[in-house]
Amino acid sequence: MDPQLWTVGSSLVESDERMRSGRMAADRLWPTGFALLDESIGGGLRAGSLTLLAGPQGLGKSTYALQMARNTARSGRPVVYFSYEHDAEDMTQKLLALEAGEADESNLVRVNDVRASYDDLSTNSLETRLERIPAGLDALNRVAQYANNLYLHRSTGSRTDLDAITTIATDVHQHTGIPPLLVIDYLQKVRVEGDHDENERSTRIVEGLKDLAIDLSAPILAVAAADKEVLGTGTRMRANNLRGSSALAYESDIVLVLNNKYDIVARHHLTYDATNAERFREWAVLTVEKNRFGRDGVVMEFRTRFDQARFENEGRSVREILVGDRITAE
Repeated sequence: MDPQLWTVGSSLVESDERMRSGRMAADRLWPTGFALLDESIGGGLRAGSLTLLAGPQGLGKSTYALQMARNTARSGRPVVYFSYEHDAEDMTQKLLALEAGEADESNLVRVNDVRASYDDLSTNSLETRLERIPAGLDALNRVAQYANNLYLHRSTGSRTDLDAITTIATDVHQHTGIPPLLVIDYLQKVRVEGDHDENERSTRIVEGLKDLAIDLSAPILAVAAADKEVLGTGTRMRANNLRGSSALAYESDIVLVLNNKYDIVARHHLTYDATNAERFREWAVLTVEKNRFGRDGVVMEFRTRFDQARFENEGRSVREILVGDRITAE
């Protein structure tokens, strides 16, 4: 009999066994490490779900996704990060800067200093190089605690397709015994065989990722690009501004959209308080545009620390009036 064919009775039995063992919530939820976001989406990313993280260019989508991956790996669960734009060393440098930034109270850590320590022409060890950076050794120790849980894959648009992603995810699952969180950075660069227009390509990719999430019983977080018409306009990006077909928003279970706060607050907030207006540039607004597991339209904000390759984990609700208050729902 087809292994994908279940009776309701067998589903009830398996769920009951998980509940009795106390594994139900732990097996089904992957907290993101951003408490306000987890609270808004029902505790975290869910097994079998596909979440899209979108936003205009330069809004820190990859930074936010990598921080989610790090938070998951730090909790003891495996993560596979498929990066189509950065190699493993570059991402490791960002992790070191993130950890040093969180650990150091002097606020002197900069990701560029970590990069410079790597590029130093001396023959010193990495440990010796990081000694010169505030909290550098502390950061190295922190990364070491979850380093074997976080897999970084240098993906390319010429060879890393859905089959490759599936094979790697399955291998990690078999190796660790735990379904991994998959992060795809970013969705529109996944290779698709054949000559297809962008709408057809994005439809095939998002449908394939959704199927993979269900088959693995693990969450997938995919970074998604904005439509070119939105980039640089200073307007608020919404779910219907995703680049590619409407299937992106339809097939996904959760759609999260980042915007720069300065670009999307109502104009009167900028006109009457210039000092406050400059502060808005330091904050990113995250909107839960779609949520199959709860309420959508939730709007929160996180302070950006791109100089340290991170966001501050503690978010807050947005108090100001934002432009484009209509939420795109399924």
